[in-house]
Amino acid sequence: MKTIVTLFWLFILIDKLGRRSLLMYGAIGGSLCMWYIGGYIAVADPSAHPTKTLSSGGISAMAFFYLWTIFYTPSWNGTPWVYNSEMHSQSVRPLAQAFAASNNWFWNFIVARFTPQMFDTMGFGVYMFFASLMLCSVVFVYFFLPETKGIPLEAMDRLFSRSLPARSAHKIVLAELRRDEEQYRRESVDAGKFNEEGYLVEERHVEKV
Repeated sequence: MKTIVTLFWLFILIDKLGRRSLLMYGAIGGSLCMWYIGGYIAVADPSAHPTKTLSSGGISAMAFFYLWTIFYTPSWNGTPWVYNSEMHSQSVRPLAQAFAASNNWFWNFIVARFTPQMFDTMGFGVYMFFASLMLCSVVFVYFFLPETKGIPLEAMDRLFSRSLPARSAHKIVLAELRRDEEQYRRESVDAGKFNEEGYLVEERHVEKV
């Protein structure tokens, strides 16, 4: 399932929906799945009522585990790596990506190390804890992470400018880039470098004998 969703993400979702939307949709969908699983465990308490066969509620909880995977794989699994490779300037990109990788593995270690203890003390609350973090990530993305799709690396400083709100920075910067491109094209036409259709005018060198 992860392989299929990842291929769908690579060829369609990442460029069609964009980085920002994928992160928010994935967090909202994943959060709802976690709330359902935690709620089911809280109500049914399957550990206190063991059975030899899965109940309909247990089957639905398992289905929501798979559904969570479908939400997580094309959003917070791969998209942050794409975002991280685009957002930094050339001068700090290697260091920033190295820091991002080390930070990712640090938190992987923390989660793997302490999740068993969390289940012992919190029970179904573990799912609700992670569901709450996913909702917090939606707020973070909405207010602090602008969309980077289609923005050249040279314009990233402008995209992340404090004067631009994250929710509309992408639209503003794209409009500025298109305006600059159109102005350059007009100036090139006036200078004789391009014709009115936008094609490069061939320069010919003629020698007089």
